[in-house]
Amino acid sequence: MAGWIILRRLRVLYIFTSAASRRHPLCANSLRGRVAAVDIIPPVIFLMGPTASGKTALAVELVQRLPCDIVSVDSAMVYRGLDIGTAKPGPEVLAQAPHRLIDIRDPAQGYSAADFRTDALAHMAKITAAGRIPLLVGGTGLYFRALEQGLSSLPAADPEIRRQLEDEASVSGWPALHARLAEVDAEAAGRIHPNDPQRIQRALEVYQLSGRPLSDWHRQQTARPLPYRIYKFVLWPADRQQLYQRIEQRFAAMLEQGLLDEVAALYQRGDLVSGLPALRAVGYRQLWGYFAGDCDMATAVRLATTASRQYAKRQLTWLRGLAGLVQLDAGAENNSDKVLKSLGQASI
Repeated sequence: MAGWIILRRLRVLYIFTSAASRRHPLCANSLRGRVAAVDIIPPVIFLMGPTASGKTALAVELVQRLPCDIVSVDSAMVYRGLDIGTAKPGPEVLAQAPHRLIDIRDPAQGYSAADFRTDALAHMAKITAAGRIPLLVGGTGLYFRALEQGLSSLPAADPEIRRQLEDEASVSGWPALHARLAEVDAEAAGRIHPNDPQRIQRALEVYQLSGRPLSDWHRQQTARPLPYRIYKFVLWPADRQQLYQRIEQRFAAMLEQGLLDEVAALYQRGDLVSGLPALRAVGYRQLWGYFAGDCDMATAVRLATTASRQYAKRQLTWLRGLAGLVQLDAGAENNSDKVLKSLGQASI
């Protein structure tokens, strides 16, 4: 059985497993001769941040310096064929730092927060059993919450209700459906942005299926604490306007890299529809509208960049409400040093 035996020698940590002995310099001032038993609660690192904040680059750097394996926490990267628009790591990056939970679903399939929790826990257990540390990287708040806090037994999705809500939104707009949500579940409406169609749709769907507000279901959720010691790091932009500029520049670069062709290939499959979770991803949803004849190209690009900024704003709002974070400057070059220092002080 692989286990943790952590020894401090000459200001360098060595981590050994029963399968193989490997040396990993973690940080200068860490454990003082502490031996960790096999049955202690193992560590996990959360690396979070808004879109375009540099999470992947930092994660790859950390993998070179820590005995970590990356688990992606991104609701769009799970889908095959959604590569450019999700900023999915390419072959060279994946060769240096393999990512788990990317390219595991066809765009025609769904993938829920419950699916993610099940899959992530399974991968984390394998990583820990190998004597390594799970490094969870991404910006999908729902997935992080599901993993850390567990999920209530919500009613299953109903395709007919979802189509009905999407039809209504196409006529009156999602803000109008958000206003309806506020009438039946003010608490949920207060947490959900008027331009967040996926969450508005789900909240209304749950109410129509059960007659109970989504917030009631959440209050009754059974806590299932994550069996790990969690170390949370967030890449935080010092200047929000600079973040928005990076978002616009990155989307322009994605178009140059062939994003339009990527969406065209999905559209031409013939078996995909705009309401699928994969095609609600920012950028894909708006360019799909261009191919469907709903808008011209300039409008699609404008809508996509606006949606990206709104998504980043929602991510920042979520991150601001979290406790126990170590904040990193999204533009700094020494963030991996800061992570190692923080972990050393925590005696990971």
